Formats: sequence, structure tokens, C-alpha cells
Amino acid sequence: MTKQELRQHIRTLKQQHLTGERSTLNVQWSTFNVILLYSALPDEVPTQALMDDLVAQGKTVLLPRVINDRDMELRRYTGPQDLQEGAYGILEPTGERFTDYEAIDVAIVPGMAFDAEGHRLGRGKGYYDRFLSRVPHLYKIGLCFSWQMVDHVPCDEHDVVMDQIIQI
Repeated sequence: MTKQELRQHIRTLKQQHLTGERSTLNVQWSTFNVILLYSALPDEVPTQALMDDLVAQGKTVLLPRVINDRDMELRRYTGPQDLQEGAYGILEPTGERFTDYEAIDVAIVPGMAFDAEGHRLGRGKGYYDRFLSRVPHLYKIGLCFSWQMVDHVPCDEHDVVMDQIIQI
């Protein structure tokens, strides 16, 4: 199956599985201080409650912001007031820009599909792959619904492999 065919297959599964009910991610975060998360689209594992909880715990939460057709930058998230609709209808951060990539402990990354080897199928623009390839030390966790796990995700040499996949 090609990447495009797999994206279409996952879109079909999303229509069958997403009913408005949402699960939350329950992970032990005590070992992480600086966390790269994402502001979820309606068809992704929700992260808003987690972002707010981590901020309340005193963690530094970073969110990506699309800055052009190839790149994203990181901005600090301190609460919902920091969000505004940006590229592709994603709520993006307006907070302080963050450039100390070596300080980031973990990245929680969305995807359309994942496989057991850590391969990730994104939406096809390459934002995360380009960014993550510049921060090779970063521990990368793919976050998905269980139905987003597939036997095989086609990958290219530029695709960044996740260190761990968490299914909810």
C-alpha cells in the first residue's frame, strides 16, 4: 500500500471510529520537564487537557507553529489564551518562541498511522520529519488511537522513526 492509499484508508477508519467521545492520555510525566506536544485536530488524540495539566505541574510545554510551507517553529504554551487558529485550521501557539532544542526531553507526535517498528505516516507535508531530523537526541513518542496502528507504514529515507508508540 502506498502512503496515499494508506492515508485514504485511515480517513475511512476515522469516519467509522470517531464519534465525539474522547480518551485522555494517562502517562507518568515526572521525568520530563520540557515537553513538545501538539494541539490536536478533531481527528487526532486530544491533548488540550494534558497541555493544561502539564503547565499546572510547572512543566514547560511547547507547541509547533507553521511558519512557511516547509518549516515549523516551537512556541511556549502557558494556557488556552496562547492559542489562535493558524495554518490548516490548527490551533497554534502565540507564546514566546523557544529555540533551546537541546533542553527538550520528549516529543509527543501525532500521525495518521503508525506501525510496530515506529514508522509514522504524517499528513504528507513533512513538517515533523524536517524538524525532528534536526533534533536527533530527542525521544519521540507517536500518539494514536488503537485503530491507527497498521502492519506496515511505507517509509522513505527522510521519514523519522518514533522511539515509542502509545495507543489509546
